[in-house]
Amino acid sequence: MAVPAWTIADFIHRGPWWRNRGILLLNIYLLLPLLTSMMNGYDSSLVNGLQILPAWKDEFHNPRGKALGLINAAQMIGGLLGLPFTPYCSDLFGRRVTLFIGSVLMLGGVATQATAHSVAQFVGARVLIGAGLTFGANAAPLLITELAYPTQRGQITSIYNSSWYMGSIVAAWACFGAFNGAPNSEWSWRIPTVIQALGPVLQISCIWFIPESPRWLISTGREGKASHILARFHANGYDERDPLVVFEMAQIRHALKMEKEISKTSSFMSLIATPGNRKRMRIIVGIALFSQWSGNGLVSYYINLVLEGVGINSTSTKAAINGGLQIWNLLAAFTGAFLVDRLGRRTLFIISTAGMLIAFSIWTLTTALFNTVHITAAARATIPFIFIFYLFYDIAYTPMLVAYTLEILPFAIRAKGFAVMNLTVSLTLAFNQFVNPWALDAIGWKYYLVYCGWLGFELIFILTFIVETRGRTLEETAVLFDGEEKPADLAAMGGDAATVSMSRGFVPSQPSPIDDVFIPPEKSEALGEFFELRRTRSTSEMDRWEHSSGLSKLGV
Repeated sequence: MAVPAWTIADFIHRGPWWRNRGILLLNIYLLLPLLTSMMNGYDSSLVNGLQILPAWKDEFHNPRGKALGLINAAQMIGGLLGLPFTPYCSDLFGRRVTLFIGSVLMLGGVATQATAHSVAQFVGARVLIGAGLTFGANAAPLLITELAYPTQRGQITSIYNSSWYMGSIVAAWACFGAFNGAPNSEWSWRIPTVIQALGPVLQISCIWFIPESPRWLISTGREGKASHILARFHANGYDERDPLVVFEMAQIRHALKMEKEISKTSSFMSLIATPGNRKRMRIIVGIALFSQWSGNGLVSYYINLVLEGVGINSTSTKAAINGGLQIWNLLAAFTGAFLVDRLGRRTLFIISTAGMLIAFSIWTLTTALFNTVHITAAARATIPFIFIFYLFYDIAYTPMLVAYTLEILPFAIRAKGFAVMNLTVSLTLAFNQFVNPWALDAIGWKYYLVYCGWLGFELIFILTFIVETRGRTLEETAVLFDGEEKPADLAAMGGDAATVSMSRGFVPSQPSPIDDVFIPPEKSEALGEFFELRRTRSTSEMDRWEHSSGLSKLGV
């Protein structure tokens, strides 16, 4: 009789996750690194909000031209200065230490910004904040994706980037409330900046209470501590011989061993040293470009020009549309985050890109009709298509830009590959800020045709290169690019280790084929209510976790 194939789905928790104390506590802890994305969204929107406040303009003598441009670019400059150091810090000192360093830098920048009295001081504060955010933005998603419960990793990591809009909305309302409370006081702009300190203060105070990445601990030789963390949070406090813990430990060890065999260097050159890594970087650079060059940059940074292009000139109307769009973006992004495991990553990318192409094409048509033949109805029709466009954009590129990048990168180059993704986004943003307003002013609505053509290219790229990763562990996902035998080898490694750990008095008649995997002592037959065992010969990776929570106690 054929030996059944075991997968991680055979050992996971069944039923509502909030009834499992370990998973519940873990998800509460993960709220702390999730704050980093909100802090980024808050900061990105704060300067835009400050620039409309009369007291801020008076304080800095109504900056214009180069001075205003430098203020807007200072955060990005700080981020670019810190970017080369962040992956080395994450790999050498750990995810928590890097997040702590980022929070300290950001808190120093916020304190300087809140007390600034000159443009030079304000710009210096923005540079320091940018550097701090870069350290935090590198470490936080790494910690989340490497620590999250296996079946929740995709959703939680997708929620990370989606939380950007929460920070953006809070910043907008903080500026609005402070202005209404003290319209002519300097506190109308200093209070929103002081509020910005809340995030880094929480992270500095609480970061040492949350666990470190088990994968980083194993990579640095601290396997005992990693096993303890996995047992506490993934197995609800069971001992370290729990089959799920043994499965994860075996896969992580073997994945790290394979990575060392494949790549002999850990420098940035390792990102393109092997065919598998070159495939990864092609996808990562591609989706990073698409995340900012899909037409969304027109509205994100120049909504005023876009709305005026279709005849909307009322300030209150513009503000209402912009405010409503931010809330719409948040809802759409969270919807996409909760669909990543139900529909799959590739499916969402295809739906998103195809939908954007159709919506942006109609948006271009309505704008052209208004500008060429002055059809007022076309101008009114443009607004809903802007919202439809962002619905399609947000269901994939907002939640999965970070999540998918981290999933397909192996541990050894994860921090460096993620830094390259962030660098690509920053450079693309810089292009948007300089080229979009110039192009809109020079050729008007015809500039939209460029994005229509580019979206067509994006769809072809997505259909050709995006690989489905749903239903796999982080290690199984990362080795998809290194040969067909690797995923099967890795799955067998974890499954064999876990099943051996469940056998009472099991002594192999031959040397173990998994000699690099620690096989723990026997475990009692009472495996507990929080995991159950299911034998399956299914080779489908796509539906392993989809229906796992609904399986009966009989293992059907």
